[in-house]
Amino acid sequence: MSETEQDPYAEDTSDPLPKPVVVQRDPRLLKRLDINARFMRKEQFDRLVRNIRRDGCLTSLPLIWSEDGSDEGQELILSGNHRADASVAAGLEEIGCMLITGPISQARRLGLQLSHNAIAGEDDMATLAMLYEQIDDLDWREYSGLDDKTLELMAEVNLEGISEANLDFQTVQLVFLPPELAAAKEAFAEAKAPADERWAAAYGDYDRLIDALNDSSGAHNVGNLAASLGVVLSVFENHLEDLAEGFLGPEGEALHSGRVGWSAVFGQRVIPAKSAAVITAAVQKAVREGQVDKGAGWQLIEQLASEYLDGGKAPAA
Repeated sequence: MSETEQDPYAEDTSDPLPKPVVVQRDPRLLKRLDINARFMRKEQFDRLVRNIRRDGCLTSLPLIWSEDGSDEGQELILSGNHRADASVAAGLEEIGCMLITGPISQARRLGLQLSHNAIAGEDDMATLAMLYEQIDDLDWREYSGLDDKTLELMAEVNLEGISEANLDFQTVQLVFLPPELAAAKEAFAEAKAPADERWAAAYGDYDRLIDALNDSSGAHNVGNLAASLGVVLSVFENHLEDLAEGFLGPEGEALHSGRVGWSAVFGQRVIPAKSAAVITAAVQKAVREGQVDKGAGWQLIEQLASEYLDGGKAPAA
């Protein structure tokens, strides 16, 4: 560099930071920040715990500080509070830390804390996607912490109805084993059958879904996302009667003029074949005789139900 050129990285070095050293500490004893601007959603924290359990150690060290070294083992965490908490949850009794010892002003400690959270590079998305695609194990893809939103794969999704809105989306990929696939398809088909519009789910609902998956995973001791979703769907199947709250008012009146699936009415998806044969024959006869419209067999059931409510004879058991 010539004498006339200026070093673009030149800064005042008259007050250097004490040189950090690597130490081993019990994460349960380290002091946490009273106020931490960095937050981590539950699913992110759970992933971090799983990663630490798998690795058996921290692969990114927290930064801790002690003014005079007298509080060894109970230093203040300047950066890495969540890593320390996740280490405790993962059962680690000791973790590696970067320790700074020496007088540091409150302003400088805050500057260190915020700089570790704020200064980050940017990824080349094409390279990132290429590397991500080379991970052929779903568990290690989850370990990476990346998702389709990060990789900007949302461009392939058709959002024509809301493309002009500045909304934040996250894509979740679900992989099912062959025996589970048919049941999953049926459940999703039933869920979307009454709808003829596209809706954007609230971000809070995404968090609720992740919480439900985490709860089902813990309750049934499964680590596979698709298996966890299968548990959630099974719980849903067992509580179909609760769907009635969506269309029935306190006096039994209809709350809307839309269409409702039979599962919400009967609380189950299937009926005995013998019963189905009787109902089918009755509907076909009613259509032939012009008592109900073709393709609207439910009108016959509605007529019979109305007569029963008006004091008619109950059907034989």
